[in-house]
Amino acid sequence: MENRELQKLVEDISIKDFGVPFRHEARFNARLRTTGGRYLLNSHDIELNPKQLAYFGYDEFVKIIKHELCHYHLHIAGKGYRHKDADFKALLNEVGGSRYCQLPPGAKRSSSKRYIYECKKCSARYQRKRKINLNKFVCGRCQNQLKLVLEEIVR
Repeated sequence: MENRELQKLVEDISIKDFGVPFRHEARFNARLRTTGGRYLLNSHDIELNPKQLAYFGYDEFVKIIKHELCHYHLHIAGKGYRHKDADFKALLNEVGGSRYCQLPPGAKRSSSKRYIYECKKCSARYQRKRKINLNKFVCGRCQNQLKLVLEEIVR
């Protein structure tokens, strides 16, 4: 499938399932790794991952298009277009879009690290997502040195 075929498909789904035309651009973006697609707020364009079509088939790809069109139509209408909004959840359920997409083979979601620091004097603990410079930062309570207690990967 090429970009103009994708554009036609998105326009057809928009009319058929939403009853409103899609008036912006839909295109493939092969740089998307762990997501099926994205709606661009500034330009109102939709970018879709071609690997989703290749690995999981047409039906799953249509569900991803419906998901992105939910963002599009709700944003244009001035309603709640984010994943947590009730308007988004209701419309997605109504049109049969997918809430999540599968990961293509070879792709992995980034796992985050968590760092726990402890004060050498008062034993106050601090949890951070980023590593800090222990020569620069001190305990907020007693102004003494910190030490790294735990570094773990959170999935």
